[in-house]
Amino acid sequence: MTTLSAMRGWRLRPEGGRPIGWRRAAIIGTLLAALSFVLGGCSSLRVAYHTGPQLAWWWADGYMDFTSEQSPQVKAAIERWFDWHRQTQLPVYASMLSTLQAQAEQPLTPAAVCQWNERIAQALGPAVLRALEPSAELLPRLGEAQLRHLEQRQKRNLDEARADYLQPDPAERRAAQLKRTVARAEQLYGRIDDAQRKLLADGLDASPFDAQAWIDERQRRQRDMVLTLRRLLAEKPDREQRLTALRALVDRGQRSPDPAYRAYQQRLNDYNCGLIARLHNATTPAQRQRARANLRGWEDDLRALIERSAAEPVPGPT
Repeated sequence: MTTLSAMRGWRLRPEGGRPIGWRRAAIIGTLLAALSFVLGGCSSLRVAYHTGPQLAWWWADGYMDFTSEQSPQVKAAIERWFDWHRQTQLPVYASMLSTLQAQAEQPLTPAAVCQWNERIAQALGPAVLRALEPSAELLPRLGEAQLRHLEQRQKRNLDEARADYLQPDPAERRAAQLKRTVARAEQLYGRIDDAQRKLLADGLDASPFDAQAWIDERQRRQRDMVLTLRRLLAEKPDREQRLTALRALVDRGQRSPDPAYRAYQQRLNDYNCGLIARLHNATTPAQRQRARANLRGWEDDLRALIERSAAEPVPGPT
């Protein structure tokens, strides 16, 4: 479940744990959100990744509303990023999936889950940094109207998060939380039984996850992004200074400047590592075999994409 979540761009924890942060990295960095869709661990992964540049363009344009003058630069940056990513990063992901297969049928400890979470986060890091480079190039060409558009899109996202995670009825909130977590588990293990569902329900009920705190932190990150972009536009620093500022923005997204929130995150992350381990250890041999087969299938898909890229480049967005 850990690897599945990471490869989809989900949080690395079942509910509300520390997000990787790369989906909020920076403007061109929004193209990375395409990976949260295209690396979905499904039978159409190869086709989906091939259309990734177009999906990334739609996603990024939805946030920034690029002008006709900016669009060619953004599309070219997306195409270059995917070319680099499939050549240098997909082999890393495929290797990790191969390693995980050998462990899929073995018991897990909470420490092992946390170690894998950290390893996956580190593996995704280069993709973030690579996306920031064209962001730094584009930034001086942005306008105030685009930042206001970004703020409106961020507001809609927060409203959706509140609707999904802060239902007024506690029973409805718990049911939605359990439904999300079960869906993630079943994508790796297949259908879970009543006892396993109860294990997850009891675990989520005891979880320190605080939906309001998570949404407040998400709002802080959104404000931080807009304030940082406005400051850079006003101060007009050079490219290296812009890149440094964007990297610092990503760092603050991954590691909150609020000590209380960081302490909360650590408690939640430790708890969720234990919950994942308990679920895995409660699975049947058939479910673990299913997990191993899924991991192998995703590895095969990635390796096929790597081989295909050598002969046929990924098409750019139109």
